[in-house]
Amino acid sequence: MTSSAHPRSRYPGWPIAWALAVTQTVGYGVLFYAYAVLTLPMELELGLRRSDTSGAFSLGLLIAGLAALPIGRFVDRFGARGIMTIGSLLAGGLVFAWSYVHDLTGLYLVQAGIGLVMAAVTYEVAFAVIARWFRRDRIRALLIVTLVAGLASTIFVPLTTVLTETLGWRAALRVLAGILWVATVPLHGLVLRRDPEPLGWTRDGRSVAGDAAADLAAEHETVERSIGARDAWRRGTFWWLTGAFALDRMVTVAVGAHAVPLLLERGHAAGWVATAAGSIGLLQVAGRLIFAPATRRYSLAHLAIATNLVRAASLLAVWLLPGVVGMWTFAVLFGLANGAATLARAGLVAETYGPAHYGTINGSMTTAVALLQTVAPLAVGALRVTTGGYGWGLAMLTLLALFAALAIEVPRRQHNLSAAPS
Repeated sequence: MTSSAHPRSRYPGWPIAWALAVTQTVGYGVLFYAYAVLTLPMELELGLRRSDTSGAFSLGLLIAGLAALPIGRFVDRFGARGIMTIGSLLAGGLVFAWSYVHDLTGLYLVQAGIGLVMAAVTYEVAFAVIARWFRRDRIRALLIVTLVAGLASTIFVPLTTVLTETLGWRAALRVLAGILWVATVPLHGLVLRRDPEPLGWTRDGRSVAGDAAADLAAEHETVERSIGARDAWRRGTFWWLTGAFALDRMVTVAVGAHAVPLLLERGHAAGWVATAAGSIGLLQVAGRLIFAPATRRYSLAHLAIATNLVRAASLLAVWLLPGVVGMWTFAVLFGLANGAATLARAGLVAETYGPAHYGTINGSMTTAVALLQTVAPLAVGALRVTTGGYGWGLAMLTLLALFAALAIEVPRRQHNLSAAPS
């Protein structure tokens, strides 16, 4: 067989990337974004307080973060196909069970289960799959997944709203469970594969046969350079990057929790605030479209630093610029930074440590991030109560964004991160 008999356009990695784009969109739409729409009707029927429903959702996110390390280790050893397929089946079952919840205990149990399966079916595992199937085209493949999945809220918030208004929240959940099963289980079970080599390919779509032997040799060299998890944990680069990702996530979560009351407090009309806050999701897509081609000219480390500086600038804008100028400058810059940050993190981890132990290394980072991200919203809220305004909270978040940039710059200067485009 020659290389021409195995054209690159048929590389199985691309169908895998598109399959993950669909499953991530549906997964995040049902398991994450639908909750906000269902919160009020659940509270009204079950007699719950906002602290009750917020606590159940937070518990799920915490469990997802804690489960990331063992699930990542499993994916490195056995591949993602089985765990994502089983996770999708369980996810649909849990959403269906959610529709029969009648008290707070039941809601907490269901959300705890959903948090566990989220760790098995969302970005962390999907990115581990992409790391194994792509090298030169990794950012392009990540862009496909995250660009489509970035529309999850745009699709599922209005869909869940319509279903809830027409059928009630319990029936809406049953429909969403069906969508989750139909859209994700077959794609995970039938399309995903662990590695390209057993199928006759090297990563990025070179045939093993004929004149692609050099590519295969280069591929084996890359695999040999992959860093084990224990070795990674002993290196300062791991802790600098984990700190950077944690600080960035703290800022993102805190702003997500306080953006609307912050903008209202600064005197903006409720309609404009809703429009600006809602635009952040669409601007994330734009951020990814800008970030991906930029990787051909700049290193991932440089781009990750720039992303954190843009985030800091967005917070300074809402703090210092007057009126709607400050509000829209914040929304645009913060949305762009959000979109770019997803690609920057996934790309940096794969580039720095290689694909062989990506799941374990990234999972351990995710666990640390999950534990720390809960601190920032509480701290900003406490500062708001203590000082009577959001000024000190914005100052703190700006500093965190700057420290995140610094935490990437330090290992870059020590030559532990690539200084050239991947």
